[in-house]
Amino acid sequence: MSKLWKGRIEYAAMMLARMVVLMLLLSIIIFVIADKCPGDPLKSYYGDGVERLSIEERQAAEARLGLDQPLPTRYGKWVKNFIRGDLGLSYKYKQPVSEVIGRMWTNTLILGGLAYVLTFGLAVWLGKFCALHEDSPADRVICKIGVISGNIPAFFMALLLILIFSVNLRVLPAGGAYSYGMSGSIADRLYHLVLPVTVLVLEHLWYYAYMIRNKLVEETRQDYVLLCKAEGMPRKTIISKSCMRNIMPSLLVMMAVSVPHILGGTYVVETVFSYPGLGTLSFESAMYKDYNMLMALCMITGLVMLVFNMMAKVINEFIDPRMQYEKTAEEVAGYEA
Repeated sequence: MSKLWKGRIEYAAMMLARMVVLMLLLSIIIFVIADKCPGDPLKSYYGDGVERLSIEERQAAEARLGLDQPLPTRYGKWVKNFIRGDLGLSYKYKQPVSEVIGRMWTNTLILGGLAYVLTFGLAVWLGKFCALHEDSPADRVICKIGVISGNIPAFFMALLLILIFSVNLRVLPAGGAYSYGMSGSIADRLYHLVLPVTVLVLEHLWYYAYMIRNKLVEETRQDYVLLCKAEGMPRKTIISKSCMRNIMPSLLVMMAVSVPHILGGTYVVETVFSYPGLGTLSFESAMYKDYNMLMALCMITGLVMLVFNMMAKVINEFIDPRMQYEKTAEEVAGYEA
């Protein structure tokens, strides 16, 4: 094995070790915060009946759930179970955490995936349109609208759309994933996704469209664009072919980094629309102090963020030859030194 490949393997191992350390720190922080937050996990398990428990019955219930043990002991036990793939029992649902998440994660994936595709499909189109009509009235109006809508909180926009389309006009459902008895209907599920997806797209669309527009405008200042103009190529062809090809590495990195961003948005939207997904589970687990569920969801979210941030870096280095060359040169120089 060459020194160059050995260096790359060591670099990958270092990134993996960094991810493990960050996940460990995240688990400690979440576990401590969840323990110190106000609330009674026994109420999540027993409901209102916990108030009728005697002192002895309450102590027995805490011992049954392991809540009578010190915090470090409970955390160590959770880590051992997590490594074995045992996420524990949900206090609220009284079922294994993995089974509850298994029923909900597909809803979040559908909502987030649909919003992701629409966001970047429209962002690329709007970015190209604004770059093509740089400093025109249409460009200025779109940018102003984007600044305004992009700064409206997702929960406020969701409530506003519910008020307009569900309460006043009564043309769209205010929440849920499907109507009663219609879980197998694709049309009904899409009908219930209209408002949540609209909120997610409007929340993120203009930010990414504006970034794409600025990158394209910056690219049109390059010397090769002047040469293309001198040869008589129309601006639309230059932007659509040459400029878009050259900003593709940055665009792909942006798309990878945006996955956790849009995923976080789905959590807020799911809570407002009572959409049965991981966001609703996160809210309920925090409110009811469902430790095992909260820890599992936080670890999943943290892992997704770390993985896609790492993917963004790898994609950038793989696509952009300049970064590959610089990285290779640094590695060779380091071994020669």
